[in-house]
Amino acid sequence: MRSVAVVLGTRPEAIKFAPVIHALRDDPRFDPIVISTGQHREMLDETMRAFDLSPDIDLGVMVPQQTLSQTTYRVLRELEARLSTLQAEAVLVHGDTATTMAGALAGFHLQIPVVHVEAGLRSGFLGSPFPEEGNRRMVAQVAALHLAPTPGNKANLLGEGIAEDTIAVTGNTVIDALQWASHRAESFGHPALADLDTDPRRVVLASAHRRDAWPHLPEIARAFAAIADEPDTRVVVPLHRNPAVRQAMLPRIGDHPNITIVAPLPYLNFCRLMRRADLILSDSSGAQEEGPALGKPTLVISNVTERSEAVVAGTARLVGTAYDGVYGHTVRLLRDRGEYARMASAANPYGDGRATRRTVDAIAHFFGDGPAPEPFVPETEVDALAVELARSAEYART
Repeated sequence: MRSVAVVLGTRPEAIKFAPVIHALRDDPRFDPIVISTGQHREMLDETMRAFDLSPDIDLGVMVPQQTLSQTTYRVLRELEARLSTLQAEAVLVHGDTATTMAGALAGFHLQIPVVHVEAGLRSGFLGSPFPEEGNRRMVAQVAALHLAPTPGNKANLLGEGIAEDTIAVTGNTVIDALQWASHRAESFGHPALADLDTDPRRVVLASAHRRDAWPHLPEIARAFAAIADEPDTRVVVPLHRNPAVRQAMLPRIGDHPNITIVAPLPYLNFCRLMRRADLILSDSSGAQEEGPALGKPTLVISNVTERSEAVVAGTARLVGTAYDGVYGHTVRLLRDRGEYARMASAANPYGDGRATRRTVDAIAHFFGDGPAPEPFVPETEVDALAVELARSAEYART
């Protein structure tokens, strides 16, 4: 039985790693050790409980007003100390957070093979999203096994000189997690949403919180308010806890009668909210994958995306961060039934619910404990050049 350390610290990591952790625990070839950094303390713990998980080791690295460098340093220091005593044969990291980058570096320093789950995502712009784009590029240089969700992600890695025999295309485990979670919540998780199932209005699920959006948050909030002025429209905003986000947005949306502001919801309740929504307007990375999987037109508040497959497939669209783009694209969907139907019926390019099995089998194959899994093939073929072009909002506006 091989001991593998699974390092996570944020809510998205917990969501996407949860089915993998359960599968590793059920597989006699593996003994997973779950290490939490606590980077998203409250949201992380809440999500772990939803998936009936708890960490074997909790580093608790976060302190108030900590910088990115301080967070990375504390994760690296604490994780290296723990890994040096565990005799783990691999370190699994996910995505592109400070936890991911520090976890990969700790494994590399200790000469433990690093397995990068959700590898190969690229926006093509180092500063956007920040710091995620830089983190994932650095992780790619030290990883021994790259588990790419899509063929496009594999192409990105090959273009950077990553050896093909170290890459497996698995699909994204967020689809597995979503399929498990989407019908489990009995409510929306907040009293202000108790009437949502009987409310006849169209529901726009809207959020913005990423660092590169911070300078634009007042304009984005103004667009949310204008969208809520549309007839028969209700905007639901799970508002991020970060004070910078709240201070920028609340003065512009806090008193609007058609905007319902709630705290970030537990994952199971949020899945139910996504199912109820008519469309999703967000800068969240998870929304770009979950929205298409649920058949929800998804408008991405950003000028670039590392998840361009959905843009090419037609189920997502980049709308930028300016008022005109955020408001204009949303209102177009609310007013144009044909355009809405076209986006709602587009194929999901991110997974088929079997990414977890491919992930575990790829790790076993890396150790010589089983055959390589068959690669994930999306429902619709996405041309590599189109994916490249779709990374920027200029393409999305054409």
